[in-house]
Amino acid sequence: MTLSTDATDTFEAAWSQWHSDRERYFGEPLGWVSLTGLHWLTEEFAAVADLPGRWRADEDAVYVEGIDGTDRLEPVEGAPGLLVEDGARRIEVIRRTGSVALRVHDPASPHLATYRGIPAYAPDTRWRLDGTFTPYPQRRTVTTGAVVEGLEHHHNAVGVIEFGWNGEPRQLIAFAGPGGAGDGLQVLFTDATSGVTTYAGARSLAVSAPDSGGAVTLDFNRASNLPCAFTDYATCPVAPAENRLAFAVEAGEQNPR
Repeated sequence: MTLSTDATDTFEAAWSQWHSDRERYFGEPLGWVSLTGLHWLTEEFAAVADLPGRWRADEDAVYVEGIDGTDRLEPVEGAPGLLVEDGARRIEVIRRTGSVALRVHDPASPHLATYRGIPAYAPDTRWRLDGTFTPYPQRRTVTTGAVVEGLEHHHNAVGVIEFGWNGEPRQLIAFAGPGGAGDGLQVLFTDATSGVTTYAGARSLAVSAPDSGGAVTLDFNRASNLPCAFTDYATCPVAPAENRLAFAVEAGEQNPR
């Protein structure tokens, strides 16, 4: 895709704004980079690191002793966690593959103190590729592993995106966007840069909803890191085997660590 000079300037300005927003998001005082721990609960009450109270979990709920007003919590499988205040910190209670963990967000985190943004490839219009989305007759569940051994993620797969690179046809499985139907598509993928200049587990690419003929644009300049690229205390999915591209996608975000 060749753009005029004005269009290229607009493209680069839009990418720069997107990149700045991404860097700001991960640098928030109680964001992903602020995490200082991931602690899995058992069915027996126990103290957890330096957190207040004693905690336990079963298949129904999380129970806390010693924190006023908080004695039972019901985190939803796979959903964002429930937050419990602890001074300036936030204890995030999550449920993943049936187990429950506590993540600790701390604005005084040493990881946050050394955060210097997100390295990325320079934006390049050659990585804006035309594709065609073909929906599945029926949505299907695609199960992937996670960066934490033993965990699984179950994705709502809605179809495939076909595109070309170097004269060869390529294909990626597309999941429903984070807001479900009508919120576009999401692709988790790896490529020949994964584990070299980009994060090994997966990068994510948001794709706008296809037009009436199924046409989409894959803008790999906006290939994004998942939270696990920034912290050891996330539980992100890895890419499905079908989405492991053999060529190097030298576009988008690089490994920040």
